[in-house]
Amino acid sequence: MNKWHLKDIILVTLIGIVCGLIFWIMDPIYTAVTAVLTPMGLAPFSGAILIGFWTIGGPLALMVIKKPGSGLLAEFLGAAVEMLLGGIWGAATLISGLVQGIGSELGFAFTGYKKYGKLGMFLSTLTTTIVTFGYQLIKHDYAGFSFGLIAALFIVSYISVFLFSGVLSMAIAKMLNRTHLLEK
Repeated sequence: MNKWHLKDIILVTLIGIVCGLIFWIMDPIYTAVTAVLTPMGLAPFSGAILIGFWTIGGPLALMVIKKPGSGLLAEFLGAAVEMLLGGIWGAATLISGLVQGIGSELGFAFTGYKKYGKLGMFLSTLTTTIVTFGYQLIKHDYAGFSFGLIAALFIVSYISVFLFSGVLSMAIAKMLNRTHLLEK
């Protein structure tokens, strides 16, 4: 089951490319949301609200391909596509892609890569949020914020990841499975 086939490589590449386009499209949306929230002193929430869009590649690849490493590869490829299209974070996008990919893999790893349903997805959204939030905590120096603000940012991040990386990617994977195009 863990052996990679050409079909798996093509699928993870396609998922990475499509997600990279989504990530790139989210860049100006992030800028607009930040512009709206900044006058209210809520600029850090722009990333928390939208993080689920930037982490969708890993869980989607894992739900569709069901192989260890597919989530990390999809997130990294997506980050590379975003960067090559001129994403606003430049080469730092690749680091974010690795961090997000590791986060998505961990949830499924906790199940031994055997549960690709609701349990695996729930764990993946939780580990993705914890890992990416930890990275953001350091990268953006959230440690200087009050505990209440940090907690609120984490909760908003989790809701975003749960809805977009969890619920949405699970729905997309189910639709793809219903087409029978992915059967071996």
